[in-house]
Amino acid sequence: MMSSNRTIAKNTIFLYFRMMLIILITLYTSRIILQALGVNDYGLYAVVGSVVGMLSFLNNAFSLSTSRFLTFELGTGDFEKLRKTFSTLLSLHIIIAIAIVILAETLGLWFVYNKLAIPSERLNAAVWAYHISILTSVVSITQVPYNASIISHERMKVFAYASIAEVSAKLGMVFLLQASNTDKLVLYAVLVCMVQVGMALFYRLYCISRFKETHYKFIIDRNIMKSVGSFSGWTLLSQMSIALNSQGTNVITSIFFSPAVVAARVISEQVNMAVSQFGQNFRIAVNPQIVKRYAAEDNENSKKLLLYSAKFSFYLMFLLGLPIILVAEPLLQLWLGQVPEYSVVFLQLIIVQNLFSVFDTSFYVALYAKGRLRENAFISPILIFTRFPITYFLFKAGFSPVVLSYAGIILWALLGLLVKPILVCKIMDYTFRDIMSVFIPCLKVCALATPIPLILSYCLSNGLFNFFLLIIVSVVSTLTTVFLVGVDVDMRRKVVNFLRNKIARRG
Repeated sequence: MMSSNRTIAKNTIFLYFRMMLIILITLYTSRIILQALGVNDYGLYAVVGSVVGMLSFLNNAFSLSTSRFLTFELGTGDFEKLRKTFSTLLSLHIIIAIAIVILAETLGLWFVYNKLAIPSERLNAAVWAYHISILTSVVSITQVPYNASIISHERMKVFAYASIAEVSAKLGMVFLLQASNTDKLVLYAVLVCMVQVGMALFYRLYCISRFKETHYKFIIDRNIMKSVGSFSGWTLLSQMSIALNSQGTNVITSIFFSPAVVAARVISEQVNMAVSQFGQNFRIAVNPQIVKRYAAEDNENSKKLLLYSAKFSFYLMFLLGLPIILVAEPLLQLWLGQVPEYSVVFLQLIIVQNLFSVFDTSFYVALYAKGRLRENAFISPILIFTRFPITYFLFKAGFSPVVLSYAGIILWALLGLLVKPILVCKIMDYTFRDIMSVFIPCLKVCALATPIPLILSYCLSNGLFNFFLLIIVSVVSTLTTVFLVGVDVDMRRKVVNFLRNKIARRG
């Protein structure tokens, strides 16, 4: 138990090191890329990428299965089964990549030409960017089993080290984009593809040199395929609905509004993605332990770890989310210089949405560990699907693009507060008390940490000093509240003893 906790802590540190590098470079490069491409081309790249993303829902379904089955087989200790599982899964992803290329170059290409609101003078560049995005997608799809192997072996430091090379390449990409006189939209697509290929080669060479099971042979084991197919069959509808909810909403936004509105939504998603990485990286470090403990029939500790991770994932999200909501406008102004219309409100609402989605993704891990996804595959996708047609008809009726964000908040609140808790209680023998042990502390933290920063935000005038003051007050308020009401007595005692020891050593 102590050894696994140290492993989680160590992997979390590596993941956060990786995350901070990615966030800093991404925020810097996004500003330069927006300036180099302009708002319209920035939105166009997001749109054509979303079309490819919608067609990749099949890969997303099997990506979840890949990580789960590799981690599970590693936990059982059967190397021969692990080797066959890896090769079978990689063969499957190669087949998926071929299918997506065929779909993208036929149905998808027709959609780009005939349905998207692309200015006629930029259509040719957008189509070239679309073709290159398909190639980038193929690299990403066939990379899934290798990344899953690294995660299942809990070698998170590899991601941290590789991030140094990745962010360096992205910096170089930005300078090339600024210096070039060629079409910047097409060049940007090419450079993104080159970075993706380079990182894929690195990860594959690492896996082949360290993990014997990743020495690929073309194998399609029928029993493994049957198990993976059965597992993935229940996630297929879910991933299709998720693709519509994320990539599809960008596409319908581009049908009714200008690329600049799509750019505003993408910008808000980028900030939200950077923020949500705090909780996601914590879960990436914890989830393998949850699955392995369940595979070893240590159900009680698996449950305790999941409930712990759900609560602290929310705290991490709220710690960053609260100040961002309060300073969204000056933050975007400071970051981007030029702020597309709707960016501020999109950002504020997507942060609220993500606070609810923390519970959805956290409780899903329990179902994922057991491999029991049938009920979730019926209920969650139906709810997610409803957002797409409702948003479409609201847009057609002349509503603001902001309705898209309100629909997202309602949807993820239902999933995180009702659907997933009910399913884990029914399927995994969780109790109402277990669920409340997560919800009640999180609710207390929100209720007690918010008033002071909120009142201060209304009292302070604009200015750089007040901007940082509000962030500091929000962070201090959240940390203090988490310490006082968000953790149990034992955890508070450990924190106090740790701080005392640190102070004593320095004294």
